[in-house]
Amino acid sequence: MPTLNPNITFKGNCEKAFDFYQTIFGGEMSPKMRYGDYKLPDMPVPDSAKHLIMHVSLPIGESILMGGDVLENSPYPTTFGNNFTINIGTKSKEEADTLFNGLSKGGKIMMPMDIAFWGDYFGMLTDQFCIQWQVLCDAKLLN
Repeated sequence: MPTLNPNITFKGNCEKAFDFYQTIFGGEMSPKMRYGDYKLPDMPVPDSAKHLIMHVSLPIGESILMGGDVLENSPYPTTFGNNFTINIGTKSKEEADTLFNGLSKGGKIMMPMDIAFWGDYFGMLTDQFCIQWQVLCDAKLLN
């Protein structure tokens, strides 16, 4: 079965965001590929953007969270904040609470962790980087 590997686009704070995510999930981050380390054939990189992240990835369980900064002169504009949500399924209520509490630091809780109307333990938040998350523990794993 395929795995879901979300890719998040940031506007200059990808490195800070992934350093934060690593404190929550652990794991070993891939080397950070910076725009200044590569010559892009179709897009000049301003000196002020050479430190920005072109690509980074962080394994989380069986999946990989990927991300990078978008350059201001990119031909592919990005809408930030509510263009996607990352859903994390956990194996226990305790794990759900730990991840939810960690991710919500400096962010905004939209729906606190609780038993949802369909029976799963569920919560929603927007983290300090305006990324929306849903945390879920299947009802069958709650006892």
